[in-house]
Amino acid sequence: MSEDFLVNFTPQETRVALMQGGVVQELHIERTASRGLVGNVYLGRVVRVLPGMQSAFIDIGLERTAFLHVADIWEQRQNGHGGQNGDGPKPIEKILSEGQNLIVQVLKDPIGTKGARLSTQISIAGRLLVYLPQEKHIGISQRIEGESEREQLRGKLQQLVPADETGGFIVRTMAEKASDEELANDIAYLRKMWTEAKNAAVSARPPALLYQDLTLGQRLLRDLVTPETSRIVIDSRENFQKLSAFAQEYMPQLTHLLEHYTGERPLFDLNGVEDEIQKALARRVDLKSGGYLIIDQTEAMTTIDVNTGGFVGLRNFDDTIFKTNLEAAQTIARQLRLRNLGGIIILDFIDMESEEHKAAVLAELNKALARDHTRMSVNGFTALGLVEMTRKRTRESLAHVLCEPCPTCGGRGEVKTARTMSYEVLRELLREARQFNAREYRVLAAPAVIDLFLDDESQSLAMLSDFIGKPISLQAESGYTQEQFDIVLM
Repeated sequence: MSEDFLVNFTPQETRVALMQGGVVQELHIERTASRGLVGNVYLGRVVRVLPGMQSAFIDIGLERTAFLHVADIWEQRQNGHGGQNGDGPKPIEKILSEGQNLIVQVLKDPIGTKGARLSTQISIAGRLLVYLPQEKHIGISQRIEGESEREQLRGKLQQLVPADETGGFIVRTMAEKASDEELANDIAYLRKMWTEAKNAAVSARPPALLYQDLTLGQRLLRDLVTPETSRIVIDSRENFQKLSAFAQEYMPQLTHLLEHYTGERPLFDLNGVEDEIQKALARRVDLKSGGYLIIDQTEAMTTIDVNTGGFVGLRNFDDTIFKTNLEAAQTIARQLRLRNLGGIIILDFIDMESEEHKAAVLAELNKALARDHTRMSVNGFTALGLVEMTRKRTRESLAHVLCEPCPTCGGRGEVKTARTMSYEVLRELLREARQFNAREYRVLAAPAVIDLFLDDESQSLAMLSDFIGKPISLQAESGYTQEQFDIVLM
């Protein structure tokens, strides 16, 4: 299926929508004030080494220190488990020490309360190749499956890379039909980037940024475009010209895909992308049949529950469930990409008795997930009828980029009832009366709580006033949330 990319530029952010068949499949958002860090190379300083966790915290100039595990240290990979020394892996306290300077690369952006994940094994990505300055081998992308094509590419690259030069390469899928000249240009570009980063490290004081990955618009051309891409529509003349110049210099075979959108209606409005963004932030996703999904994202995992809703089916209950689950499998695959959900994901399909139906739903899910380029694994149905899967998470989900926890409920998704709050107020009044000998107690609370005291709970308030022997007055505050109240001593 052919695909289009729609690119919306503003001074504050860049948004990219991947369209297939006129439907949004993926959204990528990068804000000028908080660009993603994955791929950036820093000169960091070791702040703390934790032998018990075989990890270290590295200061690279972010709000939170970044995290480096012993398995992500290049020296450890060289010398551990059958390495050159043959004496097994070194513990991290023998590799790193506090105050040490270290060149590191970001593997994962900070997510939630977790800092960025780092590696000391550097890799710099180009359009056709990935450069590994510390390695010597030449690897081929697993997506290039033909053995003859793999050997041909390996031989071509060995001829282009002098034997006395350091550094290895991984051949990307895009290089399958690349010419020798294109490969040579990519090699020169990647070596230049790494040389500049190394030179900067000599005079820099940590923490310092040595190499920054490309902008979202440039990464779109480098990483996201596939042979199925038919066009890239850009709504900014200035950025259309910048991307055209970038493509002309580094990937001229893509210049014909770039189009400048000059219509009066906003590009995302015209193609329904804005509506899809709003839907992708909702907890409930409606299915065409009348069923629906409930998607709950927590720090530990994401759960997706499938319900028949208003779908009553045509023949029998089993067929109704089966059809709903089949449709849900396709929708789930799309929602994972659209919302960029990662980590552990639990799918709760409607219970099916037939093993044949279960196998068909699982096959439909795997087929729909095959269009997703993100690495994932899917397990079959468990004894409880759940499907467990994982999807690699390298950046924040769409909800975490665009939203923040509700200040009223603190991210719980619900608030205490007015009656619950009225009882809390009564308990607090009694507590205050025992501590302080005030002339009068005034309750400031949300209108719904005050209304309850004036109606259903008026007798409870009067009883408490008699018990403490002091008057209690009420004051409604429209600016208060339902869980907020104050007691003023008069």
